[in-house]
Amino acid sequence: MLASALLAALAGVGATAVRADDLSTVPAPQDVAFDGVLKVTVDATDLDRRIFRVHETVPAKPGPLTLLFPEWIPGHHSPSGPIDQFAGLIVTAGGKRIEWKRDEYNVYAFHIDVPAGATSVDVEFQTLTPQDTRGGRIVMTPDIVNVQWNQVSLYPAGYRADRIQVEPTVKFPAGFQFGTALEQASKSGDTVTFKAIDYDNLVDSPIFAGRYFKRVDLDPNGRSPVHLNIVADSAKSLEIKPEALDIHRKLVQQMDKLYGARHYNHYDFLLALTDKLGGIGLEHHRSSENSASPNYFTEWDKSWVGRDLLAHEYNHSWDGKYRRGADLATPNFNVPMGDSLLWVYEGQTQFWGNVVAARSGLLSQDQARDMLAFVAATYDKGRPGLAWRNIQDTTNDPTIAQRRPLSYRNYSMSEDYYSGGQMIWLDVDTKLRELTKNKRSLDDFAKAFFGMKDGDWKVNPYTFEEVVSTLNGIAPYDWAKYLRDRVDGHKGDLEGIERGGWKLVYNDKPSEASKAIEARRHYVDLTYSAGFAVSSKGDIADVRWDGPAFNAGLAPGMHIVAVNNKEFDGDALKDAVTAAKTDKAPIELLVKNFDQYKTIRIDYHDGLKYPHLERDKSKPDWLGELYKAK
Repeated sequence: MLASALLAALAGVGATAVRADDLSTVPAPQDVAFDGVLKVTVDATDLDRRIFRVHETVPAKPGPLTLLFPEWIPGHHSPSGPIDQFAGLIVTAGGKRIEWKRDEYNVYAFHIDVPAGATSVDVEFQTLTPQDTRGGRIVMTPDIVNVQWNQVSLYPAGYRADRIQVEPTVKFPAGFQFGTALEQASKSGDTVTFKAIDYDNLVDSPIFAGRYFKRVDLDPNGRSPVHLNIVADSAKSLEIKPEALDIHRKLVQQMDKLYGARHYNHYDFLLALTDKLGGIGLEHHRSSENSASPNYFTEWDKSWVGRDLLAHEYNHSWDGKYRRGADLATPNFNVPMGDSLLWVYEGQTQFWGNVVAARSGLLSQDQARDMLAFVAATYDKGRPGLAWRNIQDTTNDPTIAQRRPLSYRNYSMSEDYYSGGQMIWLDVDTKLRELTKNKRSLDDFAKAFFGMKDGDWKVNPYTFEEVVSTLNGIAPYDWAKYLRDRVDGHKGDLEGIERGGWKLVYNDKPSEASKAIEARRHYVDLTYSAGFAVSSKGDIADVRWDGPAFNAGLAPGMHIVAVNNKEFDGDALKDAVTAAKTDKAPIELLVKNFDQYKTIRIDYHDGLKYPHLERDKSKPDWLGELYKAK
């Protein structure tokens, strides 16, 4: 109550409101070198209890010291640092315990009074990682460990993160091997000490370690090393067929041809083939964290959905890490980030992830088009939320929702700067082709905007004005208005597909992508017909706002017990939708809502509908050209 009263008093009549952040006594980051080297040691061996144990030695002078737990996490684009997993903090100097105090207005900051005569403080704490998915992403299993440095370290306030030198050490479970962008300095048994690195790049250099591990060279004799580091639940998942290895090597080659420059001195893909570790796709400058099903390599022809992940995350080394929106280039991990240009950062990367996956062979052209049709349908019929929001506003979603499940996601929308941004950049690609009679394309923008200064990996921020200027250098046009109309507008962008020589159509035959996505997610997708999606067990996942099912009273969270008086299963539901097209009877669902049962009748008679791209032969096939290997 005292804090609330104080804030009210400070605000005053006619005065500027005071934010809690402004009352914090946390020192602002300065561009000065931290005096000394921070030593961080992580014990990652407690697999059964899923606990990281951390010891740090922090050089310090007598007087006040503030230590920070990272709050704003790159790639998450949000204040999502898992402070709730932080526990057991004990601080000592010269063997004597020092009391700490959490900042009153900033729960990520810890204040310490360093005693006279001390030259450092020792810090111990634990990271209590999730025991099941309700508590967050699983990062420790009996066979795999994922060390993310923002979860297992504190750092001193008052400095830019890149001005703090750190010597990291990890004790791994016996027999585990690891992949990381960090460089090994020494090894003693299962304990590895890495070369000193600045704290900014330490947080950007996670580790995948596992009992079953394989390291593969993706660029033999290349100008800078690129490796694929694989951890898995079993040794079988590590078996790679030559053709699959060749495709991953082509991924590196195609990205080189796209950008013409590399912004790393070495790069390490981290890939977990598991159904136990939490799923992830997270970019870093010289590495990326990726996960896929255990059959990723062993059933290569069946596991293609989602195979653009590595292309997407690798692309971020150029777009998102080397070059990022200026409001994301913050001095440390506790200064708020701005996400205003995520439709470039993530939207263009979503675009190139699909395209380069096709160019390298991770996806066939047919598969890439099927996936694009799926995205296009979302912005044709599957985002009624565009009536009240726009793509620009969804760049706030990492902070608003932090990827929590949402009711009526199609209406509330969530992080649509990814796929909505992809559609905008496809539009830009085909507009460039139109303006230049197919002599220039988004490839030219990519090379000009992201492909400068080969070998440089110091962050190079960008602004909206620079995006516009670079586009004008390729083909003069009113690009500022063109982009703002699409980013700030309230309709889905299908112009790129239509200008590229294709049409979005719907029919009752599911595409290979539709079938594969349904199988992977274990659900029946009636989004573009009756207007809802339901799990194989009958649980309603989403209902399209103002669609037939919504207007009949169906809602997320309900459970379908029966379809037309027969026990629910996915095929029976599809049969009922098909039958309603000819017999004109409503689709009758018996649903359970909490402890109540009711019958819902959906008056829909247009049959099953699935999205496809159909060639428009009256126009040149620019989409086909876009997908061709370079």
